[in-house]
Amino acid sequence: MALKFQYNKTSLQELNKQLKTRQRALPVLKNKEAALRTEVKKARLEIRRLEEQLHGFVLEYEGMARLWAEFDPSLVSVCGVKMGAKKIAGVSTPVLSEVDFEVKEFSLFNQPHWFNDGIAILKKLASIGIEKQVAIRKMLLLERARKKATQKVNLYEKNQIPAYESAF
Repeated sequence: MALKFQYNKTSLQELNKQLKTRQRALPVLKNKEAALRTEVKKARLEIRRLEEQLHGFVLEYEGMARLWAEFDPSLVSVCGVKMGAKKIAGVSTPVLSEVDFEVKEFSLFNQPHWFNDGIAILKKLASIGIEKQVAIRKMLLLERARKKATQKVNLYEKNQIPAYESAF
């Protein structure tokens, strides 16, 4: 970085102030980057756990595939998803609060007795899928913030601080 400066007292004081500001900010930025890196790793593990849970849940009911042909999936629909926010290392990330389902009325006498269980299974599958999508969004936000923090650390560490030090 080509730093333009003048050899007068005011200019040198400004350069010194800029240098000290960056030197004080660098450890904080490094800590933020490290915290974001661990949070991204946790988010990836959470996504992997949800994928495995969803896959295991689907495999558990795979033997009932013939029964699902007579089940009407339009009986259950997601009518709302309540979200919250949580700050992690200064980054606002989404948190799933609640998933609201709407279950249409159906005749218990005209349908098989396992329809109530089928509705519960669909609710569980949809909840896991929505939770996975929220976790993916969280990971993407954290990853983007981590990349920005890394860029800023590198800018300060390898470019700006050496340029200000060489100006003296």
